[in-house]
Amino acid sequence: MSVQEGRLAGRVAVVTGASRGIGFAIARRFVEEGAKVCITARKPDALAEAVSALGGPVNAVAVAGRADDPDHRAAAVRQAADLFGPPDILVNNTGINPVYGSLLELDLAAARKIFEVNVLSSLGWVQEVFRSPPARNGVVINVSSVSAVHPPAGIAFYGVTKAALNHLTSCLAVELAPAVRVNAVAPAVVKTRFAAALYEGREEEAAAQYPMRRLGVPDDVAGAAAFLVSDEASWITGQTLVVDGGVTLARRAG
Repeated sequence: MSVQEGRLAGRVAVVTGASRGIGFAIARRFVEEGAKVCITARKPDALAEAVSALGGPVNAVAVAGRADDPDHRAAAVRQAADLFGPPDILVNNTGINPVYGSLLELDLAAARKIFEVNVLSSLGWVQEVFRSPPARNGVVINVSSVSAVHPPAGIAFYGVTKAALNHLTSCLAVELAPAVRVNAVAPAVVKTRFAAALYEGREEEAAAQYPMRRLGVPDDVAGAAAFLVSDEASWITGQTLVVDGGVTLARRAG
C-alpha cells in the first residue's frame, strides 16, 4: 500500500467534463485514493466507457448533460447523493473554446457561450453542490489555464474567461471559508484531444519551450488536484497552482 492510498476514503466527488482527458484522470486518481465519483460530460457512450474504466458502479456514476444546464447540475448532484452520499468535493473541469482568432474579430455570441460554460456554469456547480455547506472539509477545484496569466495568441477570450475563473476562485474561497476550501489548477499544454491543435505534428518543437522539455499529461494535473483536495492541503485556499513544466517562467525570462 502506498503512503497516499486511501487518503480520500469516504469522500464523494463530482467531476465535470470527465469522460476523457484531464477530467477523467482526476476522477481516476480520486477513485484510486478511495473516493466515490460522479462524472459528467455531454456524451452518454463516452461516460459509460469511463465508468467502466473507473471500476464500475461501485466506484462511479455518470450523468450526461451540458454543464451550463441547471437541470443537469441538479440531476448530477442528486444522483451522487442518492448513491454515495452528499458530495463534498467538486472539480469544475468543463471548458470550451470553439473560436480561434483575434479579439477584434470575435463573434460576441460565441464569447457569451464561452463565458457561460467556463465561468458561470462553474459558479452554478458550486451553488448546487454546496447549497448547504458541510460542517467542514468541502473542497472545490477549478481547472483554469496558463492562458489566464499569459496572453495567448488566437485564444485570447478563452484566457479572459480563465482569468475570471481564477478571480472567482479567490472570491469563493473567502465566502465559503472555513467550511469549504476553493483552489484552482492552471495547466499549460496538456496532451489531450482538447489541446491537440496546439501541438499535433510539432510536439518536439512545442516541448522545447518548456524547461522540463516535455508537454504535460493528464496525470500531471490529476496529481496536483488530488493533493489540493486532501487533508495535506487543509491550510491552502484561494490559490491558483500553475502546473506548466516551467513554461511561464521561461517566457518571462525571455
